[in-house]
Amino acid sequence: MPKIVHLSLKEHFSAAHRLNSPHLSPEENVELYGKCNHSNGHGHNYDLVVTVSGSIDNTTGMVINAQMLKDWVTTRVLDVLDHRNIDKDVAYFGDHPSTSENLAVFIWIQLSQVLPPSLSHRIDLWETPRIGVSFSGEGLTENDIKECVV
Repeated sequence: MPKIVHLSLKEHFSAAHRLNSPHLSPEENVELYGKCNHSNGHGHNYDLVVTVSGSIDNTTGMVINAQMLKDWVTTRVLDVLDHRNIDKDVAYFGDHPSTSENLAVFIWIQLSQVLPPSLSHRIDLWETPRIGVSFSGEGLTENDIKECVV
């Protein structure tokens, strides 16, 4: 039986957003999101942990080359989100409220497009030291992946 190892990479990024759903009226958005719906938005210093799981390769002794993972997280996630206004700078969030939940899904999809299919991965995203979300790809459809554009 192969040994399954979980390799984690922790990163940090800062971004602004406004919690606002295009599917709700302005009044409903204020009622639901409160001060997080402020017209000028607000920001977070996010902590991101990407965990990749798989068998240890007999030749390399690794699940994945950690530098490759770091490079993919940089180009597919940090370069897209860090010091950005998520709602205005990332097309995906034109139709999806920029909640931490949707942000974790976006990050998961971005990395799924470059990670080897033999590996599974999980996203842990902390918007504050006390509130975070995790996502491992459950429930995604091909359409979800197609509409995930930068």
